[in-house]
Amino acid sequence: MADTQKQPFDFMGLRKIASVLSITLVVISLALLGVRGLNFGMDFTGGTSVELEYAEAPSLDAIRDQLAEAGYEQFVVQNFGADTTILIRMAEAENDQLAREVAGMLAASGAELELVGSEFVGSQVGDELKEDSGLGLLIALAVVLIYVGMRFQFKFGIASVIPLAHDVIIVLGVFALFQWTFDLTVLAALLAVIGYSLNDTIVVADRIRENFRKMRVGEPWDIINESIHQTITRTINTSGTTLVVLLALYFFGGEAINNFALALIIGVVVGTYSSIYVSANMLMVMGVTREDLMVPAKEGTGEEAEEEQPPEWLNRM
Repeated sequence: MADTQKQPFDFMGLRKIASVLSITLVVISLALLGVRGLNFGMDFTGGTSVELEYAEAPSLDAIRDQLAEAGYEQFVVQNFGADTTILIRMAEAENDQLAREVAGMLAASGAELELVGSEFVGSQVGDELKEDSGLGLLIALAVVLIYVGMRFQFKFGIASVIPLAHDVIIVLGVFALFQWTFDLTVLAALLAVIGYSLNDTIVVADRIRENFRKMRVGEPWDIINESIHQTITRTINTSGTTLVVLLALYFFGGEAINNFALALIIGVVVGTYSSIYVSANMLMVMGVTREDLMVPAKEGTGEEAEEEQPPEWLNRM
């Protein structure tokens, strides 16, 4: 009788196509970052924030229209704690009259409001934020490399960090392409993308390690394929559920978190792809073998250790 057993999808059969796609996207993203750059928000470039207290909850869209008609170009309007408290962030440089001018202009429409206060963030503070945020991302990647290298094996550490850098670069490239505002909320989203993508990658890596020890017959190609096949349902379910929440945030969360949700949506999609193809692909390129995951035989015994055990404190993490 013919063998009717269903064969798992050959994920690694598409690894060359995936490699070309990933390299192309990363190169284009780096080129966009170099040529167009990021459209930094006022968190990084500096500006003035004005806090107003209304007698009744106002329409944010109406406030935006009034500011646009008055000639102000770069501004963000959002609620600040309560529906009646409004925070307006503007790119205009600080001057003694700016906050009063804005409050007077809005009050001229008949709204009852009170100027609570204003403050100015200089460009020097913005430059420091840029440097600190870049350093924070690099430190996050370095810590991941160290942790995964200790928890699994150094090749797995490299195969985990490369996808994370891949995901971050592509998200930044999309923001550079469309010139969406890059502010502190987007930076927070990037850090969340690193955590999300790492979690996905660790699940796949753990199954690959387990199967390398259990499956005594089979090439690395077959073992990695089987590992991805065993975890793909969990990956799709997790990503799909996360995307539903993020889409709800994007469409119903308001303008203040639109870019945050956008960055996470792109990051989840790219991170799901990279945990399947980029990470596993890197293991294939580095030639991971079953021997990489075994403890060297004890001298004088001639016995092969069954498996590599991580330190006890790592098992508790």
